[in-house]
Amino acid sequence: MQKRSGNIGVTTENIFPVIKKFLYSDHEIFLRELVSNAIDASQKLKTLSSFGEFKGELGDLKVTVSVDKEAGTLTVSDHGIGMTADDVDKYINQIAFSGAEEFVNKFKDTANGIIGHFGLGFYSAFMVAKKVEIRSLSYKEGAQAVKWECDGSPAYTMEPTEKTNRGTEIILYIDDESKEFLEQSRINLLLQKYCRFLPVPVESDGKTINSTEPTWTKKPSELTDKDYINFYHELYPGQDDPLFWIHLNVDYPFTLTGILFFPKIKNNFELTKNRIQLYCNQVFVTDSVEGVVPEFMMLLQGVIDSPDIPLNVSRSYLQSDSAVKKISGYITKKVAGRLEDIFKADRQDFETKWDDIKIFIEYGMLTDDKFRDAAMKFCLLKDTDGKYYTLDEYKTLIEPEQTDSEKQIVYLYTTDPTAQYTYINAAAAKGYNVLVMDGQLDSHFVGMLESKLEGSRFVRVDSDIIDNLINKGDKKAAKLLPAEVEMLTSVFKSQIPTVEKAEFMVQFEEIAGSDSPVTITQNEYMRRMKEMAAMQPGMSFYGELPDSYTLVVNVKHPLIGRIKSDAEKAIGAKVNEQFAALSGAEAALKGLHEQIKDNKPTDEQSAKTKEYEQLMGKEREEIRKTSSDYAFGQPLVRQLIDLALLGSGLLKGKDLSEFVKRSVSLL
Repeated sequence: MQKRSGNIGVTTENIFPVIKKFLYSDHEIFLRELVSNAIDASQKLKTLSSFGEFKGELGDLKVTVSVDKEAGTLTVSDHGIGMTADDVDKYINQIAFSGAEEFVNKFKDTANGIIGHFGLGFYSAFMVAKKVEIRSLSYKEGAQAVKWECDGSPAYTMEPTEKTNRGTEIILYIDDESKEFLEQSRINLLLQKYCRFLPVPVESDGKTINSTEPTWTKKPSELTDKDYINFYHELYPGQDDPLFWIHLNVDYPFTLTGILFFPKIKNNFELTKNRIQLYCNQVFVTDSVEGVVPEFMMLLQGVIDSPDIPLNVSRSYLQSDSAVKKISGYITKKVAGRLEDIFKADRQDFETKWDDIKIFIEYGMLTDDKFRDAAMKFCLLKDTDGKYYTLDEYKTLIEPEQTDSEKQIVYLYTTDPTAQYTYINAAAAKGYNVLVMDGQLDSHFVGMLESKLEGSRFVRVDSDIIDNLINKGDKKAAKLLPAEVEMLTSVFKSQIPTVEKAEFMVQFEEIAGSDSPVTITQNEYMRRMKEMAAMQPGMSFYGELPDSYTLVVNVKHPLIGRIKSDAEKAIGAKVNEQFAALSGAEAALKGLHEQIKDNKPTDEQSAKTKEYEQLMGKEREEIRKTSSDYAFGQPLVRQLIDLALLGSGLLKGKDLSEFVKRSVSLL
């Protein structure tokens, strides 16, 4: 061939400024592209040799990346199939490119998308080079070596050259803005990132940087537990051993290999991204795998390798591609199946690891319907005795004793076995079992289980007194007269200290056999809403509401009987008189409402209504004041309330200090 010049076949005047402008933020990927091309050339020669189309010696097929800082060059060389002048014309001088405007509009947000969609892997070199030279000798017998040069414009030169070794050298003359790529340390980091598992040896600075047969490419039957653990530590140095792993290997309807590891997850739940690495034929693509694996599997670590996921893809492509969606579904199915197999094979070992993998299982069940349905078989519940049950086993355990009068199976649970110890004891005394649901996702998980376990409800053990938690239909109303209820409500409510962001109501119950005169319970519904609001955007309304507590007074307890008796002696007559006036006003108002019914009230009737309402408010306030004034001189009332608050972790600061002083004085 003769030396000749020409223009690269593109339909825009100059592709190179566009490449530099829009690829600059991701310019480091040029090295991945060039090394990947060199690997492809080497692999193709192996294939030709295996089919007998190349009969020569393969020799050393390693790819070499070398830096010459003085000359300002970076060279990627291989001993693969090489190129003839015709090959250079076909693969280098013609670019499938339909115009700069489409180029810019479609791929301006992603360098990977630009390169991948237009076959511009080689041209990524111009992101960092002011001139690129190709020297290549084809494997074909009698081939003439060729030299190609381009300075970043459409103009190129191509001529014969002297080259004795088969293969291709890509020589980049690094531009002034990219001198970092003349530093060996920078090149080492990039090769470690993108090329550490390539199937052909890659050498730089005299060292081979890659493992050509990574663990995920081998058959599970060839590997020991130690092999998997060693590979995990190769990927994630300095971490604890994984709990277990899943080896993925499928060749239809898509090709997928990989290993996913279950790491030990720390207590503070955080959806950590960049834990799973995505490869295409052992070439690193990305560690941002949203869309490739289900969201809940972002808690896993490991490697996924699939040639069906293009090497260069945009985020939107990953999320919409049908092959990627099938891969995501397969991974979900495979992970669920593997967990079930582990559970069946060694349940005891599975139970010992449950607390570590629980957050992953729950997250999956909350966010992926197919995983949830599969996980219902191996999802475990743990009780306060540390025993584990499947969902079916636990239902069988509690159904006889924990079914209420409405035929609902009541699942009692605690979120803090230490703080709620008293309530757990009360449940145990009744023969009830209590679950431990103290994980970060359990407030959501409980709601999900309620929706899936027909005829069941979950109730935190401190959300009511034990007789009300599982109502058997034999509950007895507290034997108090209406005037006594008004009086005692004010006596107790007036002595409840101010607790930040909390509201209290007073409730009277007959609880036979209880040693607690006063108990604090927390409304189940409002508490759940607030817990969910803390983790879920759009529910801030609930988060701003105060916590709702109930002060349950046990009228069967001797101390409450004493308080009631003392109050009746001291203020009973006065309260009865005030209550009679209140009752009279209520009766008059009720009679007036009967007269009006559906008619529009007259001016006189409206005035009377207002008069009765004001009288009722006045008398109710009088009862409150009489009872409150009395209560302030009764330290026993405050002492019992503080004891209940202390048992619920609500007595703090100055109130706690006053409680201690009062306790000493009462001894």
